[in-house]
Amino acid sequence: MEKEATEEPTEEASENEQGTPDRRPRIPRRVLLASVAGCAVLGGMLALLPWEPDGTPAPVPAPGAQALVAVTTGVPAALPDLAVLIDEREGRVKAHPQDATSWAVLGAAYVEQGRRTAQPVYFPKAEKALRSSLKVRAKNAGALEGMAALANARRDFRAARNWGEAALKADRKRWTTYPQLIDAYTGLGDYKAAKRTLDRLLKLGSGPAVRARAAAVYRDRGRREDAAAALSDAAAGAEAPAERAAYLERAGQLAWERGDLEEALRYFQEAVRLDPDQRAALAGQGRTMAALGRTTEALNAYRMALAKQPLPEYALELGELYESLGLGQAARVQYDLLRERAARAAAGGVDEELVLGRFEADHGDAESAVRRLRTEWRRQPGIAVADALGWALHRAGKDKEALKFARVATDRAKGGAVRSALYVYHRGMIERELEMAGPARRHLQEALRINPHFSPTRVPLAEAALEELGEPSPQDVPEE
Repeated sequence: MEKEATEEPTEEASENEQGTPDRRPRIPRRVLLASVAGCAVLGGMLALLPWEPDGTPAPVPAPGAQALVAVTTGVPAALPDLAVLIDEREGRVKAHPQDATSWAVLGAAYVEQGRRTAQPVYFPKAEKALRSSLKVRAKNAGALEGMAALANARRDFRAARNWGEAALKADRKRWTTYPQLIDAYTGLGDYKAAKRTLDRLLKLGSGPAVRARAAAVYRDRGRREDAAAALSDAAAGAEAPAERAAYLERAGQLAWERGDLEEALRYFQEAVRLDPDQRAALAGQGRTMAALGRTTEALNAYRMALAKQPLPEYALELGELYESLGLGQAARVQYDLLRERAARAAAGGVDEELVLGRFEADHGDAESAVRRLRTEWRRQPGIAVADALGWALHRAGKDKEALKFARVATDRAKGGAVRSALYVYHRGMIERELEMAGPARRHLQEALRINPHFSPTRVPLAEAALEELGEPSPQDVPEE
């Protein structure tokens, strides 16, 4: 799947179901099938299918084989295919407990299944499988990389960095390890290391998954146009529907962040059409439809997303949507579910302190939010944590300290290059409380320029604050 980014097939991807090398040649030829959604998505991106040399369509790989290639080449896999792969590998390691490669593949599949379904019960299984692989063969790049992926899924970025660096020591040319390290460095707020790691990754290859990873780094550095172009290339080059759907969902998120609702909705809808299990795209539909005033459709999209991928942040978004509609009781139901799901995730080793801190700051106990987020900042000082901690401090009445973190989250010089309407809104509201009228006005206006629809509850507050601040006075005009 990621042929451009590899010099040769990985050990796992080149095995057949009996665990022996499969030396059948790959068929490189492809033909154009059709434009996606009438050329509306990604500027008429074309889908590709493999064909045999005699002009007949190539046989579609079995579901387990498709998932095996996806898992071992770092791209999203379809959930039904993952289930088949897990069943196959569970049987394999039961019959051959010394098969380190199969243990590593099984662990990686569990991680992906847990991540895609938001079912943390898969993560302890993944850890057991990956450690079994390492027990059989200690310097095992596949299992070490799997441990990095597991740590990232649990939001333990320090552990992810350590496992990822160990995997690179075992195999420097294993390109699939580099995306795990980029995620880890980003979560730790080490954006220079993330950029260096991306540069190394781009030297190894330029396939769809590499381009998608580059898009994430570009977005974090405020380079939205570059991010959109990289995602367009990634989606155009993706071979499997689940992979293409994942990149379309990310393109939809980028469009949403810049307030382009119609484009975002097209991306999200096409992603769900290609992969009905793409629940992040369903949540994106809910977010976008709410901003478009299509409330009933928005509520249905959120409910469907939560039914299959019960992430606490989706419950928070749905609760805030209910709140904006004056449905306080329905909102409280979602907030209770958020706490329950966060507790369940914690039992599987997942760190949900960031979303819990954000929730408590706006809807619960602000002092509790500050305590949670201070601890999180010491562990993982990324930009998202800086923004959340700054806002929690503001809600707790500690605005001078709050502004320090809000500046970290929004000043490019301090690493806050992400163009986030929410982050800028938080800074503006903190400055307003500190009677810094000029900066407050500028940042609240900027938040609404970045995305006029960024939150159903906060946009009206930003507009009301701007009206209260009024027009700028001569003292607000900066000197030459």
